[in-house]
Amino acid sequence: MDKLILGRYIPGNSLIHRLDPRAKLLAMMIFIGIIFWANNLWTNLIVFTFVFSLVFLSKIKLSYFLNGLKPMIGLILFTTLFQVFFTKGGEIYWSFWIFQITSFGIKQAGIILTRFILIIFFSTLLTLTTMPLSLADAVESLLKPLAFFKVPVHELGLMLSMSLRFVPTLMDDTQRIMNAQRARGVDFNEGNLIQKVKAIIPILIPLFASSFKRADGLAIAMEARGYQGGEGRTKYRQLSWKLTDSLTIVTMVLIGLTLYLLKY
Repeated sequence: MDKLILGRYIPGNSLIHRLDPRAKLLAMMIFIGIIFWANNLWTNLIVFTFVFSLVFLSKIKLSYFLNGLKPMIGLILFTTLFQVFFTKGGEIYWSFWIFQITSFGIKQAGIILTRFILIIFFSTLLTLTTMPLSLADAVESLLKPLAFFKVPVHELGLMLSMSLRFVPTLMDDTQRIMNAQRARGVDFNEGNLIQKVKAIIPILIPLFASSFKRADGLAIAMEARGYQGGEGRTKYRQLSWKLTDSLTIVTMVLIGLTLYLLKY
């Protein structure tokens, strides 16, 4: 719980911190698209160098990025091993029943593992260097064209900002409930899988009750302050697009073109 990265912001004054959140969000979208062109040694080396250069520029400890990787280790291992044992093609190194280890399978597993690590590192960088409220403002700003089609853009941004805001609060509630249950003799680590699932129920019920109570209190507070939606509202936080933001997007596009040319 204490190492949860989602919704956590590390204050700083690095080049990455100073970028407009819209630029960082667009860069993230471009990165997710171009990462699938990294399918050989040289393209992966380029992307690894680029991502770790950004990590260095952010001036944030590498341990934070490793903590962001930990919750996904199970999924990463499952996907990687699935590629190793079930992908056919190339030279066969080992075979038993439906399982088979081939040169092509090992190559695909390495590519999938690399993509997972790079995407998680990049998304963690976005989270750690961008305040949740600024990220919500960026989403609202980027979705503004959809307002023409009657999409409630402001409400979507508001929901995102409140969701990110209350993630640490929900984690604190979960930790407090678990400590209370442990004081009553509950052991969340003993027993088989079914018993472990049943042990989660005493956590979920009070957590849901606490969440609904907090949501109701928040709604009452917003109504008491005269909240009426996004129409006609001004913003205290103003986003400012600078030359460095444009250069960031251009850099992402150039890296994408390089990966496309070198992917074969």
